[in-house]
Formats: sequence, structure tokens, C-alpha cells
Amino acid sequence: MVQDIIKDAKQKMVKAVEAVKHELITIRTGRATPGLIEGVKVDYYGNPTPLKQVANIGAPEPTLLTVQPWEKNMLQVIESAIRNANLGLNPSNDGTLIRVPIPALNEERRKEYVKLTKKYGEQGKVSIRNLRRDANDSLKKIEKDKQISEDEKKRGEDEIQKLTDKYSAEIDSLLEQKEREIMEV
Repeated sequence: MVQDIIKDAKQKMVKAVEAVKHELITIRTGRATPGLIEGVKVDYYGNPTPLKQVANIGAPEPTLLTVQPWEKNMLQVIESAIRNANLGLNPSNDGTLIRVPIPALNEERRKEYVKLTKKYGEQGKVSIRNLRRDANDSLKKIEKDKQISEDEKKRGEDEIQKLTDKYSAEIDSLLEQKEREIMEV
């Protein structure tokens, strides 16, 4: 019973870390990464579809992304979707391939991205702390119902605290790494 609560909390904490990772991928660094535009929604026959589902995205150079649509008639649609995604990118196409040059970030923009990075990290940590609280509440409830002893509850709480510390530290290291990438000139 205690192990089930711990296992459930661990799974949810892993998901919280994954969510933070996913958010951080979308933040621009000085380098071109496909994750920057993968989520851009493209009008694919009337359905808003993520770009990565209608094209192949590559990063042949640190300052250039290439988008190879699987269907030629999607070139114009993809190009305008990237332009309208408010990413500050200006794509151009040569009839078969879309090139998206990634402009260098200025100092002010870098600092904004670092703030955004910290915001995502804090949201992830808050989520992990909420999961800890929920798990501890579950332990208190089953102890109150006399299904486990006070010692078992205490051990469970200690285990959950260890998980909380571990995954919070993981988020911290992700943030550190992302900040370094952003501030790298």
C-alpha cells in the first residue's frame, strides 16, 4: 500500500520533469534545434497539425534549420505558419526546401529567455511539491484508517521526500544547462 503510493508519486514526478524538459526545448538558444519549430501548428487539410508530423526538420548548421515537407503543396502553408508563429523567424523556400535562418540573440533577449527558463523550472518544482503533498496526505489517510503503522507512514514520507529532492535537483540541472546554452555567445 505504501509502496503503491510511492510508486505513483515517482511516476508523476518523472512526468513533471519530462514536462519541464519539453518546455525547455521550445526556448531558443543561440543554436538552431529542430525542437524550436517542431510544435508550430500547420493547417494540414483543415486540421491544425504539429510541423513535425508533416515535414522533416533538420539543423545542418548551428544557425540554420531546414524543413522538407512530405508533400510539395505544403511549402507555402508551412512557410507562413513558421512566419506567423511569433518566433521572430523569417523562413524562405526554394521550391523544394524551406530554410529558416536563426538570428543571433541579443543580450536583452537572452536574459528574457533565462527568466522564461526559470519560470518553467519553478512550475515543474511546484508540481513536484504538490505531488509530495498529495502522497503524504494519502499516507496520513491510510494511517488514520489504521491500515499502516506510524513507522510505515514515516518511512513512506522519508522515501517521498527523497524522490522530491532527487527530481527537484534534476530540474535544477536542466535549468543550469539551458541557461548556459542561452548565454553562450
